[in-house]
Amino acid sequence: MKCGLLGRKLGHSYSPQIHSYLGDYSYDLFEKEPEEVGDFVKNGDYSAMNVTIPYKKDVIPFLDALSPAAQKMGSVNTIVRRPDGTLFGHNTDYFGFTSLVKRSGIPVGGKKVLVLGSGGTSNTAVKALTDLGAQVVIISRSGENNYENLHLHADASVIVNTTPVGMYPKTGVSPVDLNRFPRLEGVLDVIYNPARTQLLLDAEAMGLPHENGLWMLVAQAKEAAEYFTGTKLSDNLIETVHRKLSVQMQNIVLIGMPGCGKSTIGALLAKKLERPMVDADAEIEALAGKSIPEIFAEDGEAVFRNWETQVLGALGQQSGLVIATGGGCVTQMRNYPLLHQNGSIVWLQRDIQMLPTDGRPLSLANDLGVMYTKRKPLYEAFADFSTDNNGTPEATVSAILAHLEGAK
Repeated sequence: MKCGLLGRKLGHSYSPQIHSYLGDYSYDLFEKEPEEVGDFVKNGDYSAMNVTIPYKKDVIPFLDALSPAAQKMGSVNTIVRRPDGTLFGHNTDYFGFTSLVKRSGIPVGGKKVLVLGSGGTSNTAVKALTDLGAQVVIISRSGENNYENLHLHADASVIVNTTPVGMYPKTGVSPVDLNRFPRLEGVLDVIYNPARTQLLLDAEAMGLPHENGLWMLVAQAKEAAEYFTGTKLSDNLIETVHRKLSVQMQNIVLIGMPGCGKSTIGALLAKKLERPMVDADAEIEALAGKSIPEIFAEDGEAVFRNWETQVLGALGQQSGLVIATGGGCVTQMRNYPLLHQNGSIVWLQRDIQMLPTDGRPLSLANDLGVMYTKRKPLYEAFADFSTDNNGTPEATVSAILAHLEGAK
């Protein structure tokens, strides 16, 4: 059975990986220009396929029948070639978004929900939320309700972002200031790269329930796989695939005192997981064109910290890396969202008497016990979890992997 994804630019799609967990069929990427779409839909070599932007509406004239969901949404993201050769169109985004809302636990029934954006995903969200009993208001750049009159909607209970604001690579920006909504009860963002957009980081800082769009992506793929194969799949598969994908996509960020073993553990983790390992200090030296001791001696610590933030910002945007940071990166709180946006942050702990000082300017110039006392609360604030690194490196790596694989 030959399946795949139809779109224009698909280089960064996670769909093949997701579908590899969902069924025994091939799944290819079909990149087509607009003028090629009609012929491919009618005559292409496929049994069934998904459709992504910008073709979810364009494919409809070439189909023989639509499901009620596709008719309701006015767009198609799943096409099945039936045994008689006719083409059937369905939309699984509705199921995906509804599943995301339920997964989040955020109550929407009877609540005022602001949906940011007016595109295709907004249309999906609005229909699903309305069916769930929400009072939906669409916020767009030029509509009746827009970003200039948000004060009219300060009573909103839930915000759903369907715009690309905050998506990789333009991270670190948010479409709205959550402080303007004192009655807010939860935030959803359909973006899944980075895992935590600035909007979600702000929600997290306010203690609000929040969820990104990865669950929606997996859930809609699960329903598409059912149409591909004609076989009902357990909803438990969504949780399984979501967890696997989350672990694979996130960076593993190692923090801790200078000399605690971040580079050694990072290299072993990278080898074990077959993913790139990046040493932030080495990246700083490459960017500055001089060694870290030279940066401290010639330019001072403040300049070094600026270089460090620049490097961590670039690394933190990426996915699937193992990142070994410098021991003092936690002294700059501005580094936390850069590392947290797409990473699981691991604090490596090692006894102070085991920490080397050679080639480490701050370690040589300061009492390590005093330094640790000052930095301990900072490591605790940054870390998602901590791991002892006083034993063998292999034991430390095993402990980290066990924690990551067990985390939801």
